[in-house]
Amino acid sequence: MTEYIPVSPELDALAINPHIEVRLDGKELTFHYQSVLIQSLPTRTPLVRFENQIEASAQLLGDGFQMLCQTTGKVGALVDVGRCPDNNESYRIYPADAPQRFYNYLVIEQSTGFQLYGFTSCHRFAGFFEVEQNGHSLDVVACLDGEDSDPQHWESNALESLVVIHGNSLETIYAQYADCIANHHPAKQGASQNSPIGWCSWYAYYAEVTKLNVIDNTLVMSEQMTDLEWVLLDDGYQAFMGDWLSPSDKFEGGVQSVITSIREQGKKPAIWMAPFIAQAESDIFRDHPDWFLRHPSGELLKAEDVTYGGWRCTPWYILDATHPEVQAHLTKVVKIMREEWGVELFKLDANYWGTLKGSRYQRGATGVEAYRLGMAAINEGAGDALVLGCNAPMWPSLGLVDAMRVSDDVERNIHRFEQIAKETFYRSWQHQRLWLIDPDCATFTSLPNQGTDRQAYEFHRDVLLASGGLLLSGDPLPELTPFAQETLMRLVARQKQTNNASVFTSLSLNHSTLKLSEERRLHCLFHYDDDVNEYTLTTESPSDWYDFWTGEKLNDDPMQIQIVPVNRGLSSRAIVSIVHLSDD
Repeated sequence: MTEYIPVSPELDALAINPHIEVRLDGKELTFHYQSVLIQSLPTRTPLVRFENQIEASAQLLGDGFQMLCQTTGKVGALVDVGRCPDNNESYRIYPADAPQRFYNYLVIEQSTGFQLYGFTSCHRFAGFFEVEQNGHSLDVVACLDGEDSDPQHWESNALESLVVIHGNSLETIYAQYADCIANHHPAKQGASQNSPIGWCSWYAYYAEVTKLNVIDNTLVMSEQMTDLEWVLLDDGYQAFMGDWLSPSDKFEGGVQSVITSIREQGKKPAIWMAPFIAQAESDIFRDHPDWFLRHPSGELLKAEDVTYGGWRCTPWYILDATHPEVQAHLTKVVKIMREEWGVELFKLDANYWGTLKGSRYQRGATGVEAYRLGMAAINEGAGDALVLGCNAPMWPSLGLVDAMRVSDDVERNIHRFEQIAKETFYRSWQHQRLWLIDPDCATFTSLPNQGTDRQAYEFHRDVLLASGGLLLSGDPLPELTPFAQETLMRLVARQKQTNNASVFTSLSLNHSTLKLSEERRLHCLFHYDDDVNEYTLTTESPSDWYDFWTGEKLNDDPMQIQIVPVNRGLSSRAIVSIVHLSDD
């Protein structure tokens, strides 16, 4: 029997799975497993179909399961925003020949306005959407990745929930969506705080960072760049991946002494760790092989067996966070760093690997559940310290991190600057709603083996100017060029004036606006080799118009419309409008 559930006067949901009960709870669709046959839930479990929802010319945006994946474009001409799609040969989260999946949410921009299909919870299963050609119509199908889990081991037959939101602006639908998510996953307290401003060691020294590097940069911060508050010691301090309390020989005297030095200089210490992985040489792997994920055959599972194997110190083995001893271990390590070392922010990397599918201590637990158990244990140890997720599974992290990296690693070249701009802008609506966004570090000084030209760095600075979120310099501070230092300080001033992210009006990502004060608006323009050579900016009242970086006035008389020329190719402009106040 065909069952249609009225979601709104204009929209019905067609129930398509006889094993799933569909209910409308307020504005939300909820789902419950109801089969009398106790069967495992497939990796593609369809829930409902929304018929004839997409115009042929519509622009789509879908998220990925993990941080490095987003998809946009038109049906039949979809484009991967990042380098690592969920279904590529490295990540293998779902088969490359399967229909395109849009995890977490799908946004459609078309003649009727904006329509958002979004999962509002992620307690046990990841949700995704597919677009299907159905005769002459394009349908949206909502599904879950059931991970082949067995319902007889579940505490509840409740599945995840979703909403469909229609509106005339992106800001409206995103605000409503965030409110719905908060009913299931309240944001951590840090999500409403001001974003950290400081310095990170990774993009200055990478894994070769030394104790002296950190001390030298902290000294510059305390003597010359006092507005930089945080010092983030990134990857490279540890003896082995997995042994986070044991320092490498580059940190003679231990990492704790470096943390103490940072605090003595009046700065806030932060540290990097990858809590769910370990390399074969580590003490934790040698001493506790029973703590790690396994194949059904009982053989230890290497990350490379099922997904991307990792970027260094491989092979990676995966801690099973359903194991009580693993949970206790995660809490203990982080608590020592917080209470004994004085760390105030934890950057947790490689979090996605905590969701890998395999045989676990807790029967029936999914990768999503295991990850959330591990993150809960980490938060217990972190106490009031901030937690930043990186290389993370997006929706499984809801309510568990104060801040979230939303882009790939920055690199000093124009192509990567463009990539992380789009990745960040598509997720900027999440800022201070789900978590603080982290657009990755500010890099304006070339290294001997990595650099680009001034125009590329100017594009990068406009991206960070528009973004809000965390602002961490990734340059070696003792070697900053005058341009890099001035740019960084201007970005810091912007952050201190307002920590908000600017708002985009279209999935084209060409124009964002940010309220600086009652009279001042910041307009950031981004040109991705589009077939235009100027943008038209408007204000409600006659205004004066200025270039943000140079201060050049662009108009003679106050006006409500300003035409701004843009260069061909990848380019950007930052313009400030100031409402003209008469002398009367």
